[in-house]
Amino acid sequence: MKAIVLHEFGEPEVLRFEEIACPKPQSGEVLIKVHNVSVNVTLDVMFRKGLYPVKPTFPHVMGTDPVGEVVAIGSEVTKFKPGDRVGVHSSLPSKNCIPGHEADDVGVRGLVGLSIWGGYAEYASIPASNVFAIPDNLPYPEANAILRHLPTARHLLHAKGQLKEGEWVLVMGATGGLASCCVQVAKLMGAKVIAAAGADKRVQIAQENFGAQYGVNYRAQDLAAEVMKITDGHGADVVAENVGDPELWTGATNSLAVLGRLVTAGAHAGGEVKLNLGNLYRKRQTIYGSPACNFADVEWAMKVAKKSKIFSPIIDRILPLHEAAEGHRLVEQRVPVGKVLLDPIQSKDHPTAN
Repeated sequence: MKAIVLHEFGEPEVLRFEEIACPKPQSGEVLIKVHNVSVNVTLDVMFRKGLYPVKPTFPHVMGTDPVGEVVAIGSEVTKFKPGDRVGVHSSLPSKNCIPGHEADDVGVRGLVGLSIWGGYAEYASIPASNVFAIPDNLPYPEANAILRHLPTARHLLHAKGQLKEGEWVLVMGATGGLASCCVQVAKLMGAKVIAAAGADKRVQIAQENFGAQYGVNYRAQDLAAEVMKITDGHGADVVAENVGDPELWTGATNSLAVLGRLVTAGAHAGGEVKLNLGNLYRKRQTIYGSPACNFADVEWAMKVAKKSKIFSPIIDRILPLHEAAEGHRLVEQRVPVGKVLLDPIQSKDHPTAN
């Protein structure tokens, strides 16, 4: 089969398009014919550069979130059969993980595409426990984007942020993959949503495409002042801050209400920020960090998507698998306005294969 193989850390050029043996599903595994897999900042670009804590054994096949069709199953797999449309949740639970509490599994044994081979290939063999059925009405590209972000958005707002109906929610970077899902989850939970983004067009997209009732351009306006104006001085009960930009962090935290909760699962803009401890204790605020979700959140996300109540995060472009290096360059340079996906099927007969 064709695959993108990583033999060493480095610049995008280290991603080599090669012919390798197709994996065979072992006991408890599902073999998936990959239709799409995404290029992510942390779990792909940073990992490729050797800047992620998990280090692979080379050679290695990346790709944390493939979606596709089941073509074979290993022994002891009863949940799936060939022909099923499926997607992958990346967190591999440890042996001591309490079922239903996967997001808080401190002994997590790794991630698909990092700790084990992933979906930068025509086929991927994945533990069945990490495989989930995707609705027939959901095209593979949209399924990839939704499965990647909607379960985490739900976990952040529901389990960590304890969001209640009628509360105010501020979502930072509101047209991003995770953030656009946070907007929609908050709406489904009955909250009043303020979408914050760095351009008027993006604010407009967050309102018109994803349903936010209010919007703020945090590059052109005083974020905290606008939030206080919109909420009549109350502030945001929950802030979803998955950017980690030092210049924006103060405005986001100053937007928090008394007893406000800030939830975060990202730091793409750096993550080193100033924290006003005075506000934190005087206003009895809380900050929750959680990079993952429970498997129940994945099941919930697919049920909601089946009912067509969710719009996919923006997909900027889909590249053939052999152009993975270009996908990495684009994401690293922050060129796309949405997700970049890879399609192994387009690359099947590409002449550069080794």
